[in-house]
Amino acid sequence: MTSMDNSRPDEAQQRRMLQRPSSPDFLDASHEWRRLFAEAWGTFLLVLVAAGGGVVAAKSGGAVSLSMIVVAPGLMVMAIIYFMGTVSGAHLNPAVTLAFAVRGNFPWRRTPGYVLAQAAGGVAAAVFLRTMFGTIGALGATTPGRGLGSGTALAFEVVLTAGLVNTILGTASGARNIGANGAIAVGGYVALAGLWAAPISGASMNPVRSLSPDLVRGNLGTSWIYIVGPIIGALIGVAFEFILKGGPTAAGAEAAQGSLGPEDSTQHEKSIRDSPDKSDNR
Repeated sequence: MTSMDNSRPDEAQQRRMLQRPSSPDFLDASHEWRRLFAEAWGTFLLVLVAAGGGVVAAKSGGAVSLSMIVVAPGLMVMAIIYFMGTVSGAHLNPAVTLAFAVRGNFPWRRTPGYVLAQAAGGVAAAVFLRTMFGTIGALGATTPGRGLGSGTALAFEVVLTAGLVNTILGTASGARNIGANGAIAVGGYVALAGLWAAPISGASMNPVRSLSPDLVRGNLGTSWIYIVGPIIGALIGVAFEFILKGGPTAAGAEAAQGSLGPEDSTQHEKSIRDSPDKSDNR
């Protein structure tokens, strides 16, 4: 009798939760500003860490090692996907936005807005670093390794970006099932690529990550490598994804565009109804 009485408050609380109105539909076009803000803020954080690693290493006299510099962006990407992936898809990279659009997972009409938001976030991060530290450490710019030509750096950026896009598209194809694991896979790939390829090309794989420091420090001599390379690599990655898995999927579109809508409330309510907690007090 006591256990049945104890269960009543829990059931009443669950009924109240089920009666709450659904959350706003953030997928509605009127909320595009939220998604653009998410892309700008996420790209700001990514560029801050990616370029900032080199800046802090130079400022501290080497207290930040190369391994730390290249692993940090991977961890940041992982965190960003977790905290805002459902809002905007957490592209953080014009090459990724292009890949999603070419793949058919993202509307072309929304692509310019995403790219501009990413550019704004990246440039803001570079301006912040310059304000804090000046142009020390070349402001964290990515350049071909010492003694290496532009062609070598370009080839590496193409190959590395193709692998990155395959990782992103591959894990996005089952967003609800492996979306969380996708954050680990994408973040891990970024760190892994940097660990072995940073001395060759900087392992940028992201036009905004490279162009932002170049713009703010006023040196665009090698910027083209980090624009052309990721774009070509993204297109190759999309082609390989088609070979591997065929056409685009609904789950891939959900991952690319974000999924923060009323269905999240529905899933939450279903989880409450199906929760085994009710039987624990029986």
